[in-house]
Amino acid sequence: MSTLQAIRTFLFYLLLGTSALLWCSLSFFIAPFLSFPARYRFINVYWCRFALLLTRVMLDIKVEVTGAENIPERRCVIVSNHQSTWETFFLSAYFQPLSQVLKRELLYVPFFGWAMAMLRPIAIDRDNPKGALKQVASKGDQLLKDNVWVLIFPEGTRVPFGQIGKFTRSGSALAVNAELPVLPIAHNAGKYWPKEGWAKRSGTIQVVIGAPMYAEGTGPRAIAELNDRVAAWNEQTQRELGSLPPKPVADDQIAS
Repeated sequence: MSTLQAIRTFLFYLLLGTSALLWCSLSFFIAPFLSFPARYRFINVYWCRFALLLTRVMLDIKVEVTGAENIPERRCVIVSNHQSTWETFFLSAYFQPLSQVLKRELLYVPFFGWAMAMLRPIAIDRDNPKGALKQVASKGDQLLKDNVWVLIFPEGTRVPFGQIGKFTRSGSALAVNAELPVLPIAHNAGKYWPKEGWAKRSGTIQVVIGAPMYAEGTGPRAIAELNDRVAAWNEQTQRELGSLPPKPVADDQIAS
């Protein structure tokens, strides 16, 4: 990373951190008196848009969205790959109101955590996987009934650019049980905002929104089949974006 880029990155994080502290502190005193949609916009949308503006101005990282016409009118389960912090900013501002899964410990952070707690997150205990799955299922179902988008990162954690993690079935299970579709999303944010380190690369992040995917039936088999389709779509779309290497050609295909 060049000296100029290092300075710009330092200033970016300084402004980002300062703005988060000030905005969360302000939200703590104002947001409780707002309705949930207004509270979400005040706490999350406005600050996330500011974070994205900083990203564009300070780091020269832009975004290009394909497939916005696929977004259904009825809010449903969003399933996306997870490579960086950037997509949490972007998706939180693009879809509103939105709830996502986060570590319960984050809610205890002064001001930041208190502000997040007002956004109806699905706060889980990662040391209790079975309990976490039940919480995602029960609270996620209630949020969907209240017409709130539910964002699931099925890989469970950020995965380095050029790799893809195993897709858990939590998002598909939530959608099947609620009789709603999965809205699949793929992106290449990790190319410009890597999982590790502070270094950033200028460029244009590509976000692809796929057509809603519906389960064919109910029960565990339908959940597994839907999850397989969502994972296959994400993998193929990431290959098309250049996030993953081309799929190897089988020997029998070469011979033919």
